[in-house]
Amino acid sequence: MKALIIGPSWVGDMVMSQSLYTTLKQTHPHAQLDVLAPAWCKPILERMPEIDHAIEMPIGHGQFNLKGRWQLARSLSKQGYTHAFILPNSAKSALIPFFARIQQRIGWKGEMRYGLLTDLRPDKRVFQYMVERYVALAHSQANMLNDVALNTCPRPQLLVDSSNQQAARQRLNLCSDRPVIGLCPGAEFGPAKRWPDRYYAQVAKHAISKGFDIWLFGSAKDREVCELIRSQLSIDDAKQCFNLAGDTSLIEAVDLLAACHTVISNDSGLMHVSAAVGCNIVAIYGSSSPQYTPPLTDKLKMVHTNIECRPCFKRECPLSHLDCLNKLMPESVINALDEFIG
Repeated sequence: MKALIIGPSWVGDMVMSQSLYTTLKQTHPHAQLDVLAPAWCKPILERMPEIDHAIEMPIGHGQFNLKGRWQLARSLSKQGYTHAFILPNSAKSALIPFFARIQQRIGWKGEMRYGLLTDLRPDKRVFQYMVERYVALAHSQANMLNDVALNTCPRPQLLVDSSNQQAARQRLNLCSDRPVIGLCPGAEFGPAKRWPDRYYAQVAKHAISKGFDIWLFGSAKDREVCELIRSQLSIDDAKQCFNLAGDTSLIEAVDLLAACHTVISNDSGLMHVSAAVGCNIVAIYGSSSPQYTPPLTDKLKMVHTNIECRPCFKRECPLSHLDCLNKLMPESVINALDEFIG
């Protein structure tokens, strides 16, 4: 097998997709696995030992660009791929393997994909969890229902570079010997996944009182909310809280998250990264549900409200009250954290 995998565009989905790659390697130990994915996912792929080549997708997320896809496919056709696995559901994601004339093209039924795929799986809803849907593509359509279950899917395990971790700590002046709690208060998907900053600040204050430092993770977009959290601490407590949002590359964030004792996170890509590097996880769910994309680890406490309108899976609260997050009190998260830190 020499496979081209059209990878997902979100960091969390890319982490979960490692379960498919591990399964393929278990079944075909000498397979070559190349993944075509957006540039921002490439650092994650480089920490997956199952992947031979991470190919940067030159066409922007959401762009159709039929000519560009055809040209990329013609260059990839020279690589002699025998299989293609298409993880996104869109029609455009299936065009490149089709244009490249890869003989076996495997994926779930999505928008207008008849003819584009040679092994079209009819209904992904036969599996509850996204990771099951990924892993099922490594099995035959006839056997996948018997062969795939959440508890048998391989868990993502990203490689950690200790020298890169140490270099990042030195660069960012993270020199304390105190153990670390990581907070990930952002969510690229939208505000309906973001627990309030005032609640995160209360959790940070509690963790600091227990002898921990706080590292705040996120992209440059999250720097403001991370600074809001830090600004609600006392002067002394703020000295133990470090806003790293926007100051780390994604690969540095992978290695620094691995240094955390416990990570408290919204349902986000960094939550899945944290699970894949072995952290304890307190996962906070608002509009989304752990019944679809839970962190794939046993070192996990999941916290959410049980109000009638959740999960709605919306980016913004359709009822304008955001009760799924506003009514999730800090005490619930603190109690979950205390089960890890004592």
